[in-house]
Amino acid sequence: MAEGLLEVNNIETYYGPIMAIRGISFGVPRGAIVTILGANGAGKTTILKTVSGVMEPQKGTVTFEGRALRGLDPDKVMRLGLSHVPEGREVFPLLTVRENLKMGAYTRTDAGAVAQDMQMVYDYFPVLAMRAEQRAGLLSGGEQQMLSISRALMARPKMMLLDEPSLGLSPKLVKDIFDIIVRINHEQGVTILLVEQNANMALHIADYGYVLEVGRIVMEDTCARLLEKDDIKEFYLGIKDQSVRGTRRWKRKKMWR
Repeated sequence: MAEGLLEVNNIETYYGPIMAIRGISFGVPRGAIVTILGANGAGKTTILKTVSGVMEPQKGTVTFEGRALRGLDPDKVMRLGLSHVPEGREVFPLLTVRENLKMGAYTRTDAGAVAQDMQMVYDYFPVLAMRAEQRAGLLSGGEQQMLSISRALMARPKMMLLDEPSLGLSPKLVKDIFDIIVRINHEQGVTILLVEQNANMALHIADYGYVLEVGRIVMEDTCARLLEKDDIKEFYLGIKDQSVRGTRRWKRKKMWR
């Protein structure tokens, strides 16, 4: 098994009196792409917010490179090497593309390397170079998603948390975005924790997957094996096996490569 970079143990997080995630435990090995699948309201976004420090868990621990994150502000979590790309493409709309990218590197003092990384993200997303002096609020949805990912990459993270990067995008843009995510993982060595409703795409690029249902992990396995499971085919890929009848129960398995 690869070295664990992120370890989440038995976390419980609430919205007021409502428990959103219930005793969640999982790990993300260094260098891997791990995905969390689940329907709307399952608790996927809450997990990422808890990991990045946006929300405080009432119970459990989150450790990154062996360091406890609980109680740290999101800014301090980011400085440790963990970048969060939230759902909804939260760019600075009145700043230009270039200024947004510089905001991603605001903690860095290595100006020369920042300039190199700026060119790196332009190589990944050439349209951002063309729009460099344009206000981010005037970009299309797909371009804003590219900018959000690029801004996080400018911090030189060890790990990126990606929340629904395909949301609202055309099929071609979805493929383009996911191709770049794989390249970032392979070429830059950035570990990826991906929350995604497009299960087919997520399972084809990730190494390992967790299935979340009503705030609990109900299944986990390598993505290659998850793609072969009847439950995943029916509920997430829309492929029905007519030979299987009745209500199935999820069986949780832990079978990391």
